[in-house]
Amino acid sequence: MPGNNQWLYLGRRFGTAVTKLHDYTVRLATSAEDVAAAQRLRYQVFVEELGASGPLVDHQAQLERDRFDDHSDHLILWHNDLAVGVYRLMTARQADAAGGFYTANEFELQPLLDSGRTLLEVGRSCLAADHRGGVGMLLLWSALAQHVTATKTDVLFGTASLRGANPADHAQALALLHQSHLAPPALRPTAKPPCVVADPAVQVDRKQAMARMPALIKAYLRLGGGVGHGAFVDQDFNTTDVCLVLDVENMSPLQKSIYTRGPTP
Repeated sequence: MPGNNQWLYLGRRFGTAVTKLHDYTVRLATSAEDVAAAQRLRYQVFVEELGASGPLVDHQAQLERDRFDDHSDHLILWHNDLAVGVYRLMTARQADAAGGFYTANEFELQPLLDSGRTLLEVGRSCLAADHRGGVGMLLLWSALAQHVTATKTDVLFGTASLRGANPADHAQALALLHQSHLAPPALRPTAKPPCVVADPAVQVDRKQAMARMPALIKAYLRLGGGVGHGAFVDQDFNTTDVCLVLDVENMSPLQKSIYTRGPTP
C-alpha cells in the first residue's frame, strides 16, 4: 500500500481499503442505507439524466435497483456525506448466488467462465455530474485497483454504454473498437440479440471515434482492455452496450501505476 496516510483499512471481507482525500472518501457499502445512497445516485444518472427505465426502477423513492444488488458489493465515492460515485462489484461466488452475472443478460460469457481465471464483474458505474473527472474519479479508480489486488482478481469485465439505442449513431466508435480493440479470443464474450456487429467496411476516423467514446471506455483502453464481439442494444436503458474485458496481468504498466498509487494529497 502507498506510504502516505490517505489509505486506511476497512477490515471488511477482503481488508479492502478506505480511501480518504480532501472531502472525498471511498469505501464499500456496509449498510442498507449505503446501498440506497448508491441506488439514488444511479437513479439520478441513469434515469433522470440518461432516460433509463426498467421493472425495478422505483420512481417514488427515486432508486435505480435490480435483483443483483443484494448479491453485490458496492464501492461508493462520498463527497462529505453525499454519494457521488459508485461501482457495483460481483465475484463468481456472488454471481452463483444471484443466478449468474448481470452481464450474461446481454453477452454470452462462456469464454470467460471457461477460462479458469478469477473474475470480477464491474458494473452500474456512474459519477454525479459535478464530480466527473479530477480527483474524485481517480480516487474511485484507485480504490477499485486496491480491491482487485486484495481479491486477487485476474480479469475485470462488465458492460459499458454508448448513450442512445440507435447503433448507427455509434458507427465510428463501434468500428474502432471492433477493428482495433477486440479482447483475446480466449476471453472474448459475444453479444446476444438484439445486437449489432460493427461494419468492417467502415473507414474509421480515429479522432472522431474517440471524441464520441465515453470516458470510461477510453480509460479501459488505456489500461490495455478490449471489448467482446458485437454490441447489445439496451432499449430499457437507451444505450448501446459493449462488453469490456481487462486482463490484469496484461495491464499497461504506466497506466496501472497511475491508478494503484492514487492521487497525491
